[in-house]
Amino acid sequence: MHLVTTKRLQLLSGRANLELAESIAEHLGVGLCETNLSEFANGEIHCRFGQSIRGADVFIIQSHAAIDGRSVNDAVIEQLVMVDAANRASAKRVTAVCPFFPYARQDRKAEGREPISAKLMANLLDVAGAGRLISVDLHSGQIQGFFDGPWDHLTAMPVLCDRIADLGDDLVVVSPDAGRVKVAERYSIALGADLAIVHKRRIRGEKSTVQALEVVGEVAGRVCVLIDDMIDTGGTIVAAAEQLMARGADEVYAATTHGLFSGPAVDRLKNSVIQEVIVTDTLPMPPEKTIDKLEIVSVAPTIASAIRAVFEDTSVSEIFGGNNLS
Repeated sequence: MHLVTTKRLQLLSGRANLELAESIAEHLGVGLCETNLSEFANGEIHCRFGQSIRGADVFIIQSHAAIDGRSVNDAVIEQLVMVDAANRASAKRVTAVCPFFPYARQDRKAEGREPISAKLMANLLDVAGAGRLISVDLHSGQIQGFFDGPWDHLTAMPVLCDRIADLGDDLVVVSPDAGRVKVAERYSIALGADLAIVHKRRIRGEKSTVQALEVVGEVAGRVCVLIDDMIDTGGTIVAAAEQLMARGADEVYAATTHGLFSGPAVDRLKNSVIQEVIVTDTLPMPPEKTIDKLEIVSVAPTIASAIRAVFEDTSVSEIFGGNNLS
């Protein structure tokens, strides 16, 4: 007996960033499968898919962020529950799409008696039944090694570069610390711009506390663009901007993939010397985090292209010309 089957793509989303998921679905020309997510009285998360996904290639999108009274940990558990449900519903393959991968900054033991939580997150997705992961601009590319299956590492560089290119011809791409130099260098090459570095050091034992020190590179009288993978409390980026202005920069912009904007970040950015903050929509941006100098560009087309490539078994890295691999 011969049976000819057709591949079927099913797209599902958690509740942390439904707007991004809907935009991805629109670019793919598909609808989001009904998930019926809810909580029991004690806060435990439940889901029941509204249609059959048996034999389908299932992509489960979830931004790991705190939103609408739910924590980042709620978002993580929500995706794990959905992945488990998809496997138990006989999906042919389950891919977890994590635009912002949680706990990525805890990718090593910086001090004694610390966890490596990024590895734990990868383990949880593996145990839940995710056969593949997709994420955007990991804090450290080596995190891909924490997962034994395929992990497609996307980059927001093309969409951010499109916006940055509008800022002028005499640009200087600036790395806010030594750890981001390779990323900033890729941006400078793509934009045909010069590169500068702000040297900083963190105060040992104090989280989110940074002391910016020196600027390496010529920035006087020029438009500077600070590049980072995320802005959390805003301490690093604001301190770096102040250093650039103190050394004669004409204007300072900031461009980042993930806008966490935790704690004092909104006030810091609002009152900073930064002219404009450009972020992507990998994370939701509620009204209380939206400021006048904020501009959001979408990575939905990028993620949609990657999902299509995975579904069609074509190359993901070719979408970025290999720039997502370094």
